[in-house]
Amino acid sequence: MAAYLIVDTKINDEEAYEEYKILAKPIVESYGGEYLVRGGYATISENELWTPTRLVVVRFPSREAVENFLSCDEYAPVKAIRHKYAQTTMTVVDGF
Repeated sequence: MAAYLIVDTKINDEEAYEEYKILAKPIVESYGGEYLVRGGYATISENELWTPTRLVVVRFPSREAVENFLSCDEYAPVKAIRHKYAQTTMTVVDGF
């Protein structure tokens, strides 16, 4: 069953964050991840619980693939770049 990594990102330094985007993509793809949404214009129709900033949605072949990606050694230094230049909220949702 597919799983979706949904990330809301508030980027604090756009220029520096570009390095994260460049480095993260091939690692995501090596774990079977496919970007479905990567930023872009979003319309917020209701926001009683949450007001997203910049959404990214990545489909993985399974929840295990997402968890393996998030915890892999090669992503750790890239994740540190994200933590340095952005704030994020991240969730994994099982799909179909």
